Amino acid sequence: MSAPTLLMVSAFIGTAGYKKLYQELGYQVVAEWTERKAIALVRKTPPAVIVADFFHQSDFRDRLSNLESLLATAQASPATKILVFYETAHQAVLDKVSARLRVDAALALPVAEAQLRSILQGWLTTPGD
Repeated sequence: MSAPTLLMVSAFIGTAGYKKLYQELGYQVVAEWTERKAIALVRKTPPAVIVADFFHQSDFRDRLSNLESLLATAQASPATKILVFYETAHQAVLDKVSARLRVDAALALPVAEAQLRSILQGWLTTPGD
């Protein structure tokens, strides 16, 4: 049985600092630095988990955040768990986005490693819930 895949999408904040933790928990880590490449990967082979940086910029013309296209694509794979890291200043925008698109867990920065570990371990024991 192969290790579950964790897609790490690091465009702004830098989720890459937890790669060793992801691997220690038993995930096969795939890193993408652009949302476009991450979307292609999710369409081709949906991962068990997506960990991504959430970012809001007021000059986005047609969306609220950097992740809406990726989140919309991931909705077609209900077994894929979605975890986002966000700045507390972006909480209200994240709430608006997550009211429309599934986000399974969100952690404010700085991320508490114990909380991150707990979430990811829980998803290993109950995949697809």
